[in-house]
Amino acid sequence: MPHRRMYRALVLAVSAALLVSSFKFGFADAWADQYVLPASADPQERPALGEISAVPASEPNADVPLTPTSPVLSNRVTEYHISVALEEDGTLNAQQTVTWKNPGHKDVSDLYLHLYPNAFSPGSTFLKESGGQLRGDKMQAGSYGSMTLNSLTTEEGETLMPRLHYVQPDDGNSSDKTLATLRLPHSVKPGKSITLTMSYTVKLPQVFARMGKAGDFVMAGQWFPKIAVYEPAGTRGRVSEGWNTHQYHGDSEFYSDFGIYSVKIDVPESYKVAATGFQTKPAALANGRKIYQFYADDVHDFGWAASPAFEFVEDTFSSVGVPGVRIKLYIDPLHKDLSERYMHAAKSALAKLGEWYGDYPYSTLSVVVPPADANGAGGMEYPTLVTAAAAKSDKPGYELERTLVHEIAHQYWYGIVASNEFEEAWLDEGFTSYTEDKLMSSIYGISPNVNVEASYMTHPEPLKLDSWRYSSSDRYAENVYMRGKLVLKAMEKQVGEKTMRKIMRAYFQKYRFKHPSSADFQKVVESVTKDKWSDFFQAYVYQGQMADYAVESIQSVPQEGGGYVTTVLLRRNGGSGQPVGVVFRFANGETVREKWNGEQKHAQLQLKHSSPLSYAAVDPSMSVVLDNLRFNNYLKTEVPEKTRTRLNISLSAIVEGLLGTLAW
Repeated sequence: MPHRRMYRALVLAVSAALLVSSFKFGFADAWADQYVLPASADPQERPALGEISAVPASEPNADVPLTPTSPVLSNRVTEYHISVALEEDGTLNAQQTVTWKNPGHKDVSDLYLHLYPNAFSPGSTFLKESGGQLRGDKMQAGSYGSMTLNSLTTEEGETLMPRLHYVQPDDGNSSDKTLATLRLPHSVKPGKSITLTMSYTVKLPQVFARMGKAGDFVMAGQWFPKIAVYEPAGTRGRVSEGWNTHQYHGDSEFYSDFGIYSVKIDVPESYKVAATGFQTKPAALANGRKIYQFYADDVHDFGWAASPAFEFVEDTFSSVGVPGVRIKLYIDPLHKDLSERYMHAAKSALAKLGEWYGDYPYSTLSVVVPPADANGAGGMEYPTLVTAAAAKSDKPGYELERTLVHEIAHQYWYGIVASNEFEEAWLDEGFTSYTEDKLMSSIYGISPNVNVEASYMTHPEPLKLDSWRYSSSDRYAENVYMRGKLVLKAMEKQVGEKTMRKIMRAYFQKYRFKHPSSADFQKVVESVTKDKWSDFFQAYVYQGQMADYAVESIQSVPQEGGGYVTTVLLRRNGGSGQPVGVVFRFANGETVREKWNGEQKHAQLQLKHSSPLSYAAVDPSMSVVLDNLRFNNYLKTEVPEKTRTRLNISLSAIVEGLLGTLAW
């Protein structure tokens, strides 16, 4: 008995010490709220999932995550404590303490900060490259935004403001202030950390490019000073460790490290707030203001939206791969009667993603539906928070579901896998577009015509390319979104849907929370299929090719003893080799089908038959997804050479001119 009492006392003392030590990180309350089950957690006292319906509510209360455990899922390089106030004039005033841990093997003497709101300032690289337009939206004249750092100090109170200076490593534009660096007072050794405290003011533009205000609606995306990614050797094939630093460009999105966020959001009393993570306690009211407290871990960004007009609906959901999640809708009043459509799309998408790829690791998913005049805030992804298409009509078509499932798919490829969207945007957008098609087909029976989509590809460019180096915004979208998706679809066509599902799941499982590269994806493909895919990746990922299988020429010659000898020249003008079918149709109505392995650049086939050949067609089943020039897949024998040449040239000019007007 004495030993048992001593053991109990020792355990109690250790537990108390651990609890006290957690307070210095500021997360003691959040930890308790996140992992303690509610009093009604007894399965006998809780309704079954099918008995729970979405219940409108005037105000969301604190969230209690549905899973009681807290595995550490990422390397948690950063830890942010932010307190932000939305002022009456729409500006944000904030204080922030951020701790950065050196994940490398060398001492680090400099730190880099992304100051993204400065992209909306005159002369910025973003505005120069975009021309004040993005995804069909235009920036209102004179509606500039900015971020002003008011103070920057060490944990000991030493000011670092004189050390701060802006850098422009991508284009040398001295007017661009979206990236800053500073020399630290002392270097940070491997595995050690440094804590900085700062205060800043953000002037929000009228909603444009994922951020700003529209009336009393606010979208705060990329709104705080964010530490850049320090990549250890081996990350994305990197030979030596160092900072990955880029400015905010007209066609780029973002890249950041995983960490912990504790964010206090102070808004006027009438506002409701949607945010990354979960709410740790009921909002506090004081002096006509309302203060929310949110917490998130193992995420690489934090976004939030606020409006007094939100219609709020919440439901719980679980399925295979979705251990338990609260789905929270913040809907513009125009769509208040469409909550069932939003909820069904969100639940169905999560269920499929969990089944196909792996667990959704978070306890919440928030969906924000912006008002019509905040279109630029729509269709965007943040960890555990997505924005749907803006509410422009009270009777939207399937664009409502398509936009929402696309953004929820981003939770896996952008949110959890977390590729570098500056340098390899297709690993997010292409993968998400591919998954979007899968979700729409599985849930709603809506499938795209990939052969028509391939025909839109008038200017293919490499997929592994810095986003601002594409020749235009249209070609960035054309390649990163559409051609990236088609590359995955082409791969699926070759290996089969079942094997492709294994590839995508293996990639997600291996590289979740890891920042992988195109080369990492290739390794997974080769591991699953047990084949080499170098030619495929070189052609379609690194060189920006499309496939082009063609019937080059046909020569049918009568023989003295009767019958005909026909010579057909097949040619592969682009892409990597793959087997294709070839159909030969003779004048007497007979058809012969052959297979060409497609590995050579050209193949000459000779056929002997009692009748002359009428025509030949390569890939008549359209199995080569990336062939965007199908007019030359078919050739008739009897067309004279000069006429055929002129016909090919004129058809080519007509088709390319037409498709050039359709390309997105």
